[in-house]
Amino acid sequence: MPRQKTNSKLNNFLSLEDARAFSRLPIEKKASFVATLGDAEAAQLRYLWEAWARDKQVEPPGKWTIWLILAGRGFGKTRTGAEFVRKKVENGKWGRVGLIGRTAADVRDVMVEGESGILACSPPWFRPKYEPSKRRLTWPNGAIATTYSADEPDALRGPQHDGLWIDEPAAWQYEDTYDQAMFGLRLGRNPQCVATTTPRPTKLIRMLVTAKTTHVTTGTTYENEENLAPTFFQQVVGRYQNTRLGRQELLAQLLEDAEEALWKRESMIEAYRVTEFPDLIRVVVGVDPATADPSKKHSLDDDDNAETGIVVAGIAANGHGYVLDDRSLQSSPLTWAKEVVTAYHKYKGDRVIGEQNNGGALVEANIRSVDKQISYKEVWASRGKYIRAEPIASFYEQGKVHHVGMFPLLEDQMAQWEPLTGQKSPDRLDALVWALTELMGEMSAGEHVGAMKRRVELAQARKVKSAQPVQGGWP
Repeated sequence: MPRQKTNSKLNNFLSLEDARAFSRLPIEKKASFVATLGDAEAAQLRYLWEAWARDKQVEPPGKWTIWLILAGRGFGKTRTGAEFVRKKVENGKWGRVGLIGRTAADVRDVMVEGESGILACSPPWFRPKYEPSKRRLTWPNGAIATTYSADEPDALRGPQHDGLWIDEPAAWQYEDTYDQAMFGLRLGRNPQCVATTTPRPTKLIRMLVTAKTTHVTTGTTYENEENLAPTFFQQVVGRYQNTRLGRQELLAQLLEDAEEALWKRESMIEAYRVTEFPDLIRVVVGVDPATADPSKKHSLDDDDNAETGIVVAGIAANGHGYVLDDRSLQSSPLTWAKEVVTAYHKYKGDRVIGEQNNGGALVEANIRSVDKQISYKEVWASRGKYIRAEPIASFYEQGKVHHVGMFPLLEDQMAQWEPLTGQKSPDRLDALVWALTELMGEMSAGEHVGAMKRRVELAQARKVKSAQPVQGGWP
């Protein structure tokens, strides 16, 4: 590893043992020591990760293939992953690295360019060159890291690596991304992977936790309180502590399904999950807008702290429903309207469904400000959300609704919402219910299949009729 010349004071910290001892000193003593160093020495110490990391952020001993860091928000997972990659590259142990995030934007904005990402953690004398157009980072010693999106598992068919950093695998849509990444982890004598994620009880996370080749590190948000803004604890931690969501996002607990939830992960979602879907005869986009304060005037550029639920679903000729995408997000009305329009065109949608008594008029106005040609339908919530959701849950129970890939955030809401407790139904779930209600209605399964068959027969009849030749040739 290239190092600048240091004085005797700093040389004392170039051993792992002394660096770890320094890391456990009170912050006041650390500051006092740094004040005695010159600029070059202070810079050297700044980039000595072992001198600042908490014990759980240092590479674990023993023989393992996957280091799974299963920790709460703000624990320091990203920094740990970035520093681990940097150390392996600087020591010459990794020469071909794969960086995989939930989306291409997440890899770029969090893992590479983020405040705790690889570029921010790298010292000036050993900083990689980042070429976004080539999806590549190149270090001075020739090591190369390539970035991948978990949304594109096929991109990992073929490439080989001796090291991987995978971020938020609990939120990945396609489990096949992990499988393809592991097939390519075959270079060198000891290829390894660090996985950083907030926990969710997905099939992939459960498998990783129990695998013999995995070393699991768990941690909570509170362990890094010293480095987090006080406002974060006041506004976020204060709001979610002692709640079910807080147990997952702050305490990093793998939660089981809520006892009174309408949906069960294993028997109703996981059991009928698919990776492909048949031809669909109708596709809709369900929208549950972030609730605005009616006492305030809002424009299309307003920011809102709530999330807007955007779920795409379709139905096949056999009456089965397919959940195609969850594009829910926290944004301004203009931004989520653009997201709805993008989803509508991407999946060749037939209609957008929005709730009238939850900003329905605003939904239509926002969407038509982006695309006036969108087919839109307002629906009115005349009954309670439990009554609306129950028929859809029954279709899941019968195996007549399939998730195409994984939608961890949506599935969290489905498995944790307990309507009989008076708990507010969440945004993604509401959007899902509106979309599937539009497609599948509330009739019995037999009635529904019959209706769909009649619809297909009519469509085919119209197609045959329109294909009849006319005198003088085809129209």
